[in-house]
Amino acid sequence: MAHDVAALAEELRAMALADHQSSVHANSDDPAEQLAWRRLTARHGDRLAEIMDEYGWPTAELVGEEAARAAWLVAQHADRQLDVQRRALRLMRQAVAEGSAGPRELAFLHDRTLVNEGREQIYGTQIAGVWDGAPVPWPCQEPERVDELRAEVGIEPFDEYVGKFAMG
Repeated sequence: MAHDVAALAEELRAMALADHQSSVHANSDDPAEQLAWRRLTARHGDRLAEIMDEYGWPTAELVGEEAARAAWLVAQHADRQLDVQRRALRLMRQAVAEGSAGPRELAFLHDRTLVNEGREQIYGTQIAGVWDGAPVPWPCQEPERVDELRAEVGIEPFDEYVGKFAMG
């Protein structure tokens, strides 16, 4: 089992690296690059589904901090595989309740899943686009409480967060 887990951790880290290297193509004007991104994230989503079948949520205790974060990233980018995203959300929520996963990542995944379902997000983590140089989030359920809700899960205030994206 220990060998399997080490191999799994290595595989997850490799998936995150490939994701990172390919993510520049996610919003490319070139359809071939966009397709390559979709193909990669779909393949990773399928593999994450198999991993969840076998291991449940790959927590830091199981695969280490870096590989656990990689699993979250794969789930986050499985935008066209809502079944995978919803299942990851469910398993991750359980892991957070047990103290074996972080509420911050869970909040990002929850928002991402809600937006992919066509619903309003909770924490304002998902940016719909940039208008007049200012990042605009997808609509939120309680816009007036966003910073309070963010603080509860360890996410910086919205204005600080979008400052990272601001087009200067």
